[in-house]
Amino acid sequence: MNTAIGDEDVLDGDDTPVAHWERTKFHRKRDVLAAALIAVAALVGGLLLWQSSDEHGTTSQTYSGTMTSPARPTVFPPSLAEVWRAKSPATPEPVAVGPAVVTGNGGEVAGRDPLTGEVRWRYTRDLPLCTVAASFQMAIAVYAKTDNLLSPDDPRKAGGCSEVTGLWPATGRRGKPTDPEEEQDKPHQGQRNSDAELGTRLLSDGSYITTTGSRLLTTWRSDLVQTMEYGKVPAVVNPDKQPRTRCEYRTVSVVTGKIAVIERCPTDPSERLTVYKATGPENDAEKPEVVSSVVVGDGAQVIAMSEQCRLAPANPNEVQQCTAVALPNPNRLAIYNEKGALVTTYQLPQLGAGDLRTEPKDHTVAVNRATGAVYWFTGSVAIALSMDDLRPLWTVKDALGPGTAFAGKILVPVAKGLAVLNPATGEQVATAPLDRDGYDGLIMMSKLGPMVYEQRGDTLVALR
Repeated sequence: MNTAIGDEDVLDGDDTPVAHWERTKFHRKRDVLAAALIAVAALVGGLLLWQSSDEHGTTSQTYSGTMTSPARPTVFPPSLAEVWRAKSPATPEPVAVGPAVVTGNGGEVAGRDPLTGEVRWRYTRDLPLCTVAASFQMAIAVYAKTDNLLSPDDPRKAGGCSEVTGLWPATGRRGKPTDPEEEQDKPHQGQRNSDAELGTRLLSDGSYITTTGSRLLTTWRSDLVQTMEYGKVPAVVNPDKQPRTRCEYRTVSVVTGKIAVIERCPTDPSERLTVYKATGPENDAEKPEVVSSVVVGDGAQVIAMSEQCRLAPANPNEVQQCTAVALPNPNRLAIYNEKGALVTTYQLPQLGAGDLRTEPKDHTVAVNRATGAVYWFTGSVAIALSMDDLRPLWTVKDALGPGTAFAGKILVPVAKGLAVLNPATGEQVATAPLDRDGYDGLIMMSKLGPMVYEQRGDTLVALR
């Protein structure tokens, strides 16, 4: 029988507490305190994790205005003079990409107005900046980190240039702007991790970018995904994939989809020239596909590659890849075809006594490419090489760098300014005097619109 008590109905003789009284025991003070302590611990842990994260060590000041590339000059200017300069030890050559000129100093990468040098955007990490280069329409910055996959007995374990960031030159944002019509398998965040060596240089062929090093070369595609490792690979899974792991690498050069490297191997009598592809078979990034490999001689340096060489007199329409290698004692330039066969050799008696005797510290010979030619600086002489067969076309003595193409002419840095040359013949048609405040070291050059840029050591100088 049910009996009504107030607003509740209960069963006769049943004194069991109802369910809501059971739940009330979780509201005791000690339970509330425990929950609060857990919440505080989670908050502190999240804060510590954030403080140690990459985002905490990153400052990104982007640009929301409009940056456009300045127009090219229609005629060669009557003179050139310094307009602005900036410290940029992380750029081995001027980085003029899109509408910006990019400098690197300390941990900061800065996008500057090409005409005035005014900083439009900044990207800063709490890490040392290894190098900056232009590729894939972006500025590619590489930072040094101590964490890597190298074995404890590897001398590179202490650190390497492993954090790779792509910055859009118009805004300074990471990665390329999203194209609604472009299908992407993965979102492009503009940042990856790799294991390049300290002192690396970035070499771009337009489709891939390759890092230099003494024991390891790495190659990435435009989304910064690694497509190839060559040499002593960290965290080896299959040790039989690399052709030679005990060699040391000297100079490196690239052309679309291929890398050439001079190797010094303990089993060879002298340096070896190896050409391999930027991607492995079946997209295996640990298994290089070697195109050719041949011993070439002592003191060899790879100068340049061309993919449009015409080396067969009997078939002038046949085009193939070829590689130019410089050798001392006597100074000469050897041309190898895509199979690694020596095609011809050019003597270089005009070179200075010290040329070709010193290995570049960043494993890259001073060259600059322009339409139809490669401009090479030997240490005292600038030499133009034809892209058709890499033969020497003309030389400029007492040069300070390879020069650059500008307004229909070739500019080559010399002691008192710039030699203005006819690109077809090398004839000097004018001289643009410049006062470099006593600087007489290597000068790498580039241009953007009406501006000419000189990289003088750790300083970028803009001329107009």
